[in-house]
Amino acid sequence: MAERQPSGRLKIYLGYAAGVGKTYQMLEEAQEMKRQGRDIVIGYFEPHGRKDTIARTDGLENIPRRRLDYRGTVFEEMDTDAILARHPEVCVVDEFPHTNVPGSTRVKRWQDVQALLEAGIDVLTTMNIQHLESLNDQVWQITGIRVRETIPDWVMQQADQVVMVDLTPRALLNRLARGVVYSPEKAQKAIENFFQESTLVALRELALRQTAHEVEIRQVDYESPGFQTAPLNGDEADNSTVPRTSDRILIHVTADPSTAMLIRRGKRVADYLHADCFAVAISRNNDSRDSPEREAVERHLNFARNLHIEARMLQGGDVAKTLVEFARLNGVTHLFLARPRQSQWPSAFRKTIVQQVVRLASDMQVIIAADRGRSHPSDRPPATPNA
Repeated sequence: MAERQPSGRLKIYLGYAAGVGKTYQMLEEAQEMKRQGRDIVIGYFEPHGRKDTIARTDGLENIPRRRLDYRGTVFEEMDTDAILARHPEVCVVDEFPHTNVPGSTRVKRWQDVQALLEAGIDVLTTMNIQHLESLNDQVWQITGIRVRETIPDWVMQQADQVVMVDLTPRALLNRLARGVVYSPEKAQKAIENFFQESTLVALRELALRQTAHEVEIRQVDYESPGFQTAPLNGDEADNSTVPRTSDRILIHVTADPSTAMLIRRGKRVADYLHADCFAVAISRNNDSRDSPEREAVERHLNFARNLHIEARMLQGGDVAKTLVEFARLNGVTHLFLARPRQSQWPSAFRKTIVQQVVRLASDMQVIIAADRGRSHPSDRPPATPNA
């Protein structure tokens, strides 16, 4: 029997906004690897017209992009098959969260990267903190923008290294004003919208916290002010080596749009506690729900599965009783419920669901999560592809 190909190593350069220097730092390392004699290529690079960054690609082999026609327009995507055929030691892949144009072999660029890793190719890549799935709601609260291109948390957790490329918000705004990040016209629009100092400060804090969390789950110490995690071998990088706790999280899944927020929040808590996580929907006996509602529940369950949450549909006439019985049978310690919308049910029924669960689950911590005042049709979960 042939030996299994060792997996490649993934290194993520993490930032909190465009222009902090993620791609520049990635290419600096690529150049150093080339000087050391390593076989390295650029699989995808997005220049954004930044001369200093473009200069960092000098002398590096660039794999031509694949051209795809979609609705009469030609798009360019990373040619994963060409990279696999070339089979370098290391591949540079910019913009990790990118969604490929329809017609591509894979939906997401992170899936292309997984194909490279499975072939034994090391990958250097970049992303911003707002593209992490579990932070989608927090980023929306901070920026007022619903990020569409997201990466499941487990993908980042499987990285061998996460390096935060840091720059103070004031310094970033200065770079923006000097035209280093965008053209003057685009830079002015950015400053008036996303690139407000208060927004950048909040996003930077999220990135710092996430980097600290990535270090913690790898159980290593900081090596530098850049918050780089120490390299891990294949066994150490396996999340199964992270000690599990006695905590277990259960998320109640319904058709309500706020369920997507609940799933993200519950999964993030589970990750911080290193706890098992379940997502459970209850179908009433002889349930005759309309098809759209049933489809919404299935969509939420699939969303949970894509985040590596064990998801189930249970049958039961009494929603609260069925939910709590399942929780107790599976040793659940934290039960997550969404706060019902005021107009969703009559007052008496609204009390029944929440209050019965609280009464029955007296031996568990019940978290009733509010949507923090925002109501938006885009709360539905993204169509994240199965991995």
